[in-house]
Amino acid sequence: MPKLWTDTIEAHRHVVRETILDTTWGLVTERGLLAVTMSQIAERSGIGRATLYKYFPDVESILFARHERHVSEHLRHLAELGNQPGEAESRLRAVLAAYALICHHRGQHGTEELGALLHRHEIVDRAEQQIGGLFQGLLVEVAEAGRLRRDVSPEELASFCVHALTAAGGLPSEDAVHRLVEVTLSGLRPQS
Repeated sequence: MPKLWTDTIEAHRHVVRETILDTTWGLVTERGLLAVTMSQIAERSGIGRATLYKYFPDVESILFARHERHVSEHLRHLAELGNQPGEAESRLRAVLAAYALICHHRGQHGTEELGALLHRHEIVDRAEQQIGGLFQGLLVEVAEAGRLRRDVSPEELASFCVHALTAAGGLPSEDAVHRLVEVTLSGLRPQS
């Protein structure tokens, strides 16, 4: 019986936490960062303010937790693409394209105020390091197949990919994003 009780409590806490994260995000995108209060979050979530404060001390901490969850989902998706069966070059293309689209969507859907708050956090720094490591691992595999330029290290090329594809956030369309991915890939190929 205690194990069931623990599982039930943990499941309930998880549902409440996820509801708080999603509700807060909805309110902030609807009303703006500075217009959302903990009372509004509690009311829209259907929980008491005291319960809300047991989970989070303020709106900013909720947004950071929601952003961390969102970044983790992206990292998991990129890792899955990188670990698919097949040639390293095809997997690299898939990961670069997915990352570029993530950057593009972030640039299209975020408010400057919210982006400035969330992207100064260490979550983003850690995520970029993980993405760089994923790129580097794939680049090493592509190099082993003889399909990567040899005048620049895979580590430097991974950094190049991260920074080049971050520019997708300012592009007007997904077609433009795909062209950017192709330009990035051409910069990785061996020189003739």
